Amino acid sequence: MNEVTKSMKPRLVVVLGPTGAGKSGLAIELAEAFGGEILNADSMQIYRYMDIGTAKPTLDDRQRVKHHLVDLVTPDQPFHAGLYRMLGRSAIDSLYRKRIPIFVVGGTGLYIKALTQGLFTSPRIDPSVREKLKDEAKQKGREFLYQRLKEVDPEAADRIHSNDLFRTIRALEVFESTGLPITFFRDQHRFGDRPYLTLKVGLEMDRNRLYRRLEERVDRMIERGLLREVEGLLEMGYGRGLKPMQSLGYKQMVQFLSGELEWDEAVRQMKRDTRHYAKRQWTWFKADGEVQWRDESIDRKKVFEEVRSYLKGEG
Repeated sequence: MNEVTKSMKPRLVVVLGPTGAGKSGLAIELAEAFGGEILNADSMQIYRYMDIGTAKPTLDDRQRVKHHLVDLVTPDQPFHAGLYRMLGRSAIDSLYRKRIPIFVVGGTGLYIKALTQGLFTSPRIDPSVREKLKDEAKQKGREFLYQRLKEVDPEAADRIHSNDLFRTIRALEVFESTGLPITFFRDQHRFGDRPYLTLKVGLEMDRNRLYRRLEERVDRMIERGLLREVEGLLEMGYGRGLKPMQSLGYKQMVQFLSGELEWDEAVRQMKRDTRHYAKRQWTWFKADGEVQWRDESIDRKKVFEEVRSYLKGEG
Protein backbone atom coordinates (compact mmCIF):
# COMPACT_ATOMS: atom_id res chain seq x y z
CA MET A 1 0.00 0.00 0.00
CA ASN A 2 1.50 3.36 -0.97
CA GLU A 3 1.54 6.25 1.49
CA VAL A 4 -1.06 8.29 -0.45
CA THR A 5 -3.57 5.43 -0.42
CA LYS A 6 -2.80 4.73 3.24
CA SER A 7 -3.34 8.34 4.28
CA MET A 8 -6.78 8.39 2.63
CA LYS A 9 -8.14 5.51 4.70
CA PRO A 10 -10.08 6.24 7.91
CA ARG A 11 -8.21 5.29 11.07
CA LEU A 12 -10.11 3.23 13.61
CA VAL A 13 -9.08 2.58 17.20
CA VAL A 14 -10.58 -0.79 18.15
CA VAL A 15 -10.80 -1.57 21.88
CA LEU A 16 -11.59 -5.25 22.34
CA GLY A 17 -11.25 -8.12 24.77
CA PRO A 18 -13.34 -10.40 26.98
CA THR A 19 -16.39 -9.22 28.85
CA GLY A 20 -15.57 -7.48 32.12
CA ALA A 21 -12.05 -6.44 31.10
CA GLY A 22 -12.82 -2.71 31.25
CA LYS A 23 -13.26 -1.91 27.55
CA SER A 24 -16.11 0.55 27.90
CA GLY A 25 -14.52 2.63 30.64
CA LEU A 26 -11.20 2.92 28.83
CA ALA A 27 -12.88 3.72 25.53
CA ILE A 28 -14.94 6.52 27.04
CA GLU A 29 -11.82 8.08 28.54
CA LEU A 30 -9.95 7.75 25.23
CA ALA A 31 -12.82 9.25 23.23
CA GLU A 32 -13.10 12.14 25.69
CA ALA A 33 -9.36 12.79 25.56
CA PHE A 34 -9.20 12.84 21.76
CA GLY A 35 -12.61 14.31 20.91
CA GLY A 36 -13.87 11.07 19.43
CA GLU A 37 -17.09 9.08 19.28
CA ILE A 38 -17.78 5.40 19.95
CA LEU A 39 -19.18 2.68 17.70
CA ASN A 40 -20.64 -0.18 19.71
CA ALA A 41 -19.41 -3.64 18.71
CA ASP A 42 -21.42 -5.68 21.23
CA SER A 43 -24.11 -7.82 19.62
CA MET A 44 -26.47 -7.50 22.61
CA GLN A 45 -26.28 -3.75 23.09
CA ILE A 46 -28.07 -3.20 19.79
CA TYR A 47 -31.34 -4.29 21.48
CA ARG A 48 -33.66 -1.78 23.12
CA TYR A 49 -34.96 -2.41 26.66
CA MET A 50 -32.04 -4.75 27.41
CA ASP A 51 -29.77 -2.47 29.42
CA ILE A 52 -28.67 -4.04 32.68
CA GLY A 53 -27.91 -7.55 31.45
CA THR A 54 -25.94 -6.24 28.47
CA ALA A 55 -23.86 -3.77 30.53
CA LYS A 56 -24.99 -1.09 28.11
CA PRO A 57 -23.40 2.36 28.49
CA THR A 58 -25.49 4.45 30.87
CA LEU A 59 -27.18 7.69 29.87
CA ASP A 60 -24.40 9.53 31.71
CA ASP A 61 -21.82 7.64 29.64
CA ARG A 62 -23.63 8.57 26.44
CA GLN A 63 -23.78 12.19 27.47
CA ARG A 64 -20.02 12.19 28.05
CA VAL A 65 -19.31 10.60 24.66
CA LYS A 66 -21.68 10.01 21.75
CA HIS A 67 -22.29 6.30 21.09
CA HIS A 68 -23.44 4.83 17.78
CA LEU A 69 -25.10 1.46 17.02
CA VAL A 70 -26.79 1.17 20.42
CA ASP A 71 -30.56 0.55 20.84
CA LEU A 72 -31.07 -0.14 17.14
CA VAL A 73 -33.84 -2.76 17.21
CA THR A 74 -36.35 -4.37 19.55
CA PRO A 75 -35.69 -7.91 20.83
CA ASP A 76 -38.12 -9.45 18.31
CA GLN A 77 -36.50 -7.83 15.26
CA PRO A 78 -33.89 -9.79 13.29
CA PHE A 79 -30.33 -8.51 13.23
CA HIS A 80 -27.12 -9.99 11.85
CA ALA A 81 -23.48 -9.22 11.15
CA GLY A 82 -24.19 -8.10 7.57
CA LEU A 83 -26.63 -5.44 8.76
CA TYR A 84 -24.18 -4.37 11.45
CA ARG A 85 -21.47 -4.00 8.83
CA MET A 86 -23.68 -1.82 6.63
CA LEU A 87 -24.77 0.48 9.47
CA GLY A 88 -21.28 0.60 10.99
CA ARG A 89 -19.60 1.56 7.75
CA SER A 90 -22.18 4.26 7.14
CA ALA A 91 -21.48 5.71 10.60
CA ILE A 92 -17.73 5.58 9.99
CA ASP A 93 -18.09 7.41 6.67
CA SER A 94 -20.08 10.17 8.39
CA LEU A 95 -17.59 10.55 11.26
CA TYR A 96 -14.62 10.48 8.89
CA ARG A 97 -16.08 13.31 6.81
CA LYS A 98 -16.42 15.35 10.00
CA ARG A 99 -12.86 14.42 11.03
CA ILE A 100 -14.07 12.93 14.31
CA PRO A 101 -11.80 10.20 15.77
CA ILE A 102 -13.53 6.83 15.68
CA PHE A 103 -13.38 4.28 18.52
CA VAL A 104 -14.88 0.83 17.90
CA VAL A 105 -15.56 -0.86 21.24
CA GLY A 106 -16.92 -4.29 22.09
CA GLY A 107 -16.42 -7.98 22.57
CA THR A 108 -18.29 -9.45 19.60
CA GLY A 109 -15.44 -10.64 17.42
CA LEU A 110 -17.65 -11.39 14.40
CA TYR A 111 -18.99 -7.82 14.35
CA ILE A 112 -15.50 -6.35 14.54
CA LYS A 113 -14.30 -8.64 11.79
CA ALA A 114 -17.31 -7.85 9.58
CA LEU A 115 -16.74 -4.13 10.04
CA THR A 116 -12.99 -4.06 9.45
CA GLN A 117 -12.51 -6.94 7.00
CA GLY A 118 -15.91 -7.65 5.47
CA LEU A 119 -17.77 -10.93 5.58
CA PHE A 120 -16.47 -14.26 4.39
CA THR A 121 -18.37 -15.56 1.35
CA SER A 122 -18.41 -19.32 1.46
CA PRO A 123 -18.10 -21.60 -1.57
CA ARG A 124 -21.14 -23.34 -3.04
CA ILE A 125 -22.22 -26.29 -0.89
CA ASP A 126 -24.04 -29.43 -2.03
CA PRO A 127 -27.20 -29.59 0.17
CA SER A 128 -26.98 -33.39 0.28
CA VAL A 129 -23.60 -33.12 2.07
CA ARG A 130 -25.15 -31.05 4.86
CA GLU A 131 -28.02 -33.51 5.31
CA LYS A 132 -25.59 -36.44 5.40
CA LEU A 133 -23.55 -34.74 8.13
CA LYS A 134 -26.69 -33.99 10.16
CA ASP A 135 -27.71 -37.64 9.93
CA GLU A 136 -24.24 -38.71 11.08
CA ALA A 137 -24.50 -36.36 14.05
CA LYS A 138 -27.80 -37.96 15.07
CA GLN A 139 -26.45 -41.49 14.72
CA LYS A 140 -22.88 -41.12 16.01
CA GLY A 141 -22.92 -37.90 18.03
CA ARG A 142 -21.34 -34.48 17.67
CA GLU A 143 -18.01 -35.64 19.10
CA PHE A 144 -17.60 -38.03 16.16
CA LEU A 145 -17.91 -35.15 13.67
CA TYR A 146 -15.66 -32.91 15.73
CA GLN A 147 -12.90 -35.54 15.73
CA ARG A 148 -13.16 -35.78 11.96
CA LEU A 149 -12.85 -32.01 11.69
CA LYS A 150 -9.67 -32.14 13.82
CA GLU A 151 -8.22 -34.52 11.24
CA VAL A 152 -9.11 -32.58 8.08
CA ASP A 153 -8.90 -28.99 9.35
CA PRO A 154 -7.19 -28.77 12.77
CA GLU A 155 -6.97 -24.97 12.54
CA ALA A 156 -10.74 -24.67 12.22
CA ALA A 157 -11.23 -27.22 15.02
CA ASP A 158 -9.06 -25.11 17.33
CA ARG A 159 -11.46 -22.19 16.84
CA ILE A 160 -14.65 -24.20 17.31
CA HIS A 161 -15.90 -25.58 20.63
CA SER A 162 -16.43 -29.32 20.54
CA ASN A 163 -20.10 -28.80 21.50
CA ASP A 164 -20.75 -26.35 18.64
CA LEU A 165 -22.38 -28.75 16.20
CA PHE A 166 -23.56 -26.00 13.81
CA ARG A 167 -20.06 -24.65 13.15
CA THR A 168 -18.55 -28.13 13.06
CA ILE A 169 -20.97 -29.17 10.31
CA ARG A 170 -20.35 -25.86 8.53
CA ALA A 171 -16.60 -26.49 8.38
CA LEU A 172 -16.97 -30.14 7.37
CA GLU A 173 -19.48 -29.44 4.60
CA VAL A 174 -17.05 -26.97 3.02
CA PHE A 175 -14.26 -29.55 3.12
CA GLU A 176 -16.40 -32.38 1.76
CA SER A 177 -17.89 -30.20 -1.00
CA THR A 178 -14.62 -28.63 -2.18
CA GLY A 179 -11.78 -30.81 -0.90
CA LEU A 180 -10.30 -27.73 0.79
CA PRO A 181 -10.53 -26.63 4.45
CA ILE A 182 -12.73 -23.68 5.32
CA THR A 183 -9.63 -21.92 6.64
CA PHE A 184 -8.25 -21.84 3.08
CA PHE A 185 -11.24 -19.79 1.87
CA ARG A 186 -11.09 -17.52 4.91
CA ASP A 187 -7.40 -16.88 4.34
CA GLN A 188 -8.13 -16.00 0.72
CA HIS A 189 -10.72 -13.50 1.89
CA ARG A 190 -8.76 -12.08 4.82
CA PHE A 191 -7.05 -9.19 3.06
CA GLY A 192 -9.58 -8.63 0.29
CA ASP A 193 -11.70 -5.99 2.00
CA ARG A 194 -9.65 -3.62 4.13
CA PRO A 195 -11.22 -0.16 3.88
CA TYR A 196 -9.71 1.09 7.17
CA LEU A 197 -6.47 1.33 9.04
CA THR A 198 -6.89 -0.15 12.50
CA LEU A 199 -5.14 0.01 15.84
CA LYS A 200 -6.47 -2.95 17.81
CA VAL A 201 -5.97 -2.62 21.56
CA GLY A 202 -6.86 -5.78 23.45
CA LEU A 203 -7.41 -5.64 27.20
CA GLU A 204 -6.18 -8.61 29.20
CA MET A 205 -5.57 -9.50 32.82
CA ASP A 206 -4.83 -12.49 34.99
CA ARG A 207 -7.56 -15.07 34.39
CA ASN A 208 -8.43 -15.51 38.07
CA ARG A 209 -8.65 -11.74 38.51
CA LEU A 210 -10.96 -11.49 35.51
CA TYR A 211 -13.20 -14.26 36.82
CA ARG A 212 -13.52 -12.51 40.18
CA ARG A 213 -14.51 -9.32 38.38
CA LEU A 214 -17.09 -11.21 36.34
CA GLU A 215 -18.71 -12.68 39.46
CA GLU A 216 -18.84 -9.22 41.02
CA ARG A 217 -20.31 -7.88 37.79
CA VAL A 218 -23.13 -10.43 37.89
CA ASP A 219 -23.87 -9.43 41.49
CA ARG A 220 -24.04 -5.76 40.47
CA MET A 221 -26.40 -6.53 37.60
CA ILE A 222 -28.72 -8.31 39.99
CA GLU A 223 -28.53 -5.45 42.49
CA ARG A 224 -29.36 -2.97 39.72
CA GLY A 225 -32.55 -4.88 38.87
CA LEU A 226 -31.82 -7.47 36.19
CA LEU A 227 -34.72 -9.64 37.32
CA ARG A 228 -37.13 -6.73 37.04
CA GLU A 229 -35.74 -5.89 33.59
CA VAL A 230 -36.50 -9.43 32.43
CA GLU A 231 -39.98 -9.31 33.95
CA GLY A 232 -40.60 -6.10 32.04
CA LEU A 233 -39.49 -7.66 28.76
CA LEU A 234 -41.84 -10.60 29.27
CA GLU A 235 -44.68 -8.23 30.15
CA MET A 236 -44.06 -6.36 26.89
CA GLY A 237 -44.58 -9.62 25.01
CA TYR A 238 -40.99 -10.55 24.25
CA GLY A 239 -41.17 -14.31 24.69
CA ARG A 240 -38.47 -16.58 26.05
CA GLY A 241 -38.00 -18.18 22.64
CA LEU A 242 -36.51 -15.05 21.10
CA LYS A 243 -32.76 -15.25 20.50
CA PRO A 244 -31.92 -12.23 22.74
CA MET A 245 -34.00 -13.72 25.55
CA GLN A 246 -31.86 -16.87 25.34
CA SER A 247 -28.67 -14.88 25.91
CA LEU A 248 -26.44 -14.75 28.94
CA GLY A 249 -28.24 -13.65 32.09
CA TYR A 250 -31.65 -13.26 30.49
CA LYS A 251 -32.00 -17.02 29.99
CA GLN A 252 -31.29 -17.76 33.66
CA MET A 253 -33.68 -15.08 34.90
CA VAL A 254 -36.44 -16.45 32.67
CA GLN A 255 -35.77 -19.95 34.00
CA PHE A 256 -36.04 -18.65 37.56
CA LEU A 257 -39.31 -16.84 36.82
CA SER A 258 -40.77 -19.96 35.20
CA GLY A 259 -39.84 -22.08 38.21
CA GLU A 260 -37.25 -24.16 36.34
CA LEU A 261 -34.36 -22.97 38.52
CA GLU A 262 -34.03 -21.97 42.14
CA TRP A 263 -32.57 -18.49 42.66
CA ASP A 264 -29.15 -19.61 43.88
CA GLU A 265 -28.80 -22.02 40.97
CA ALA A 266 -29.83 -19.36 38.43
CA VAL A 267 -27.15 -17.02 39.75
CA ARG A 268 -24.56 -19.81 39.85
CA GLN A 269 -25.26 -20.73 36.23
CA MET A 270 -25.14 -17.09 35.16
CA LYS A 271 -21.70 -16.70 36.71
CA ARG A 272 -20.49 -19.97 35.22
CA ASP A 273 -21.74 -19.15 31.74
CA THR A 274 -20.24 -15.66 31.94
CA ARG A 275 -16.83 -17.21 32.62
CA HIS A 276 -17.29 -19.61 29.70
CA TYR A 277 -18.28 -16.74 27.42
CA ALA A 278 -15.18 -14.76 28.40
CA LYS A 279 -13.04 -17.81 27.64
CA ARG A 280 -14.56 -18.11 24.14
CA GLN A 281 -13.85 -14.42 23.54
CA TRP A 282 -10.22 -14.95 24.58
CA THR A 283 -9.92 -17.78 22.06
CA TRP A 284 -11.37 -15.68 19.22
CA PHE A 285 -9.30 -12.56 19.84
CA LYS A 286 -6.05 -14.39 20.61
CA ALA A 287 -6.19 -15.79 17.06
CA ASP A 288 -5.90 -12.25 15.67
CA GLY A 289 -2.24 -11.41 15.34
CA GLU A 290 -3.00 -7.70 14.84
CA VAL A 291 -4.17 -7.18 18.43
CA GLN A 292 -1.78 -5.37 20.76
CA TRP A 293 -2.51 -6.77 24.20
CA ARG A 294 -2.35 -4.45 27.19
CA ASP A 295 -3.16 -4.73 30.89
CA GLU A 296 -5.40 -1.70 31.31
CA SER A 297 -4.43 -1.18 34.95
CA ILE A 298 -0.70 -1.28 34.22
CA ASP A 299 -0.34 -0.02 30.64
CA ARG A 300 -2.93 2.76 30.75
CA LYS A 301 -0.47 5.60 30.05
CA LYS A 302 1.12 3.58 27.27
CA VAL A 303 -2.26 3.01 25.61
CA PHE A 304 -3.00 6.75 25.58
CA GLU A 305 0.42 7.46 24.05
CA GLU A 306 -0.09 4.79 21.38
CA VAL A 307 -3.52 6.12 20.46
CA ARG A 308 -2.25 9.70 20.30
CA SER A 309 0.59 8.71 17.98
CA TYR A 310 -1.70 6.57 15.80
CA LEU A 311 -4.34 9.26 15.36
CA LYS A 312 -1.63 11.69 14.28
CA GLY A 313 -0.74 9.30 11.51
CA GLU A 314 2.53 8.19 13.04
CA GLY A 315 1.66 4.53 13.28
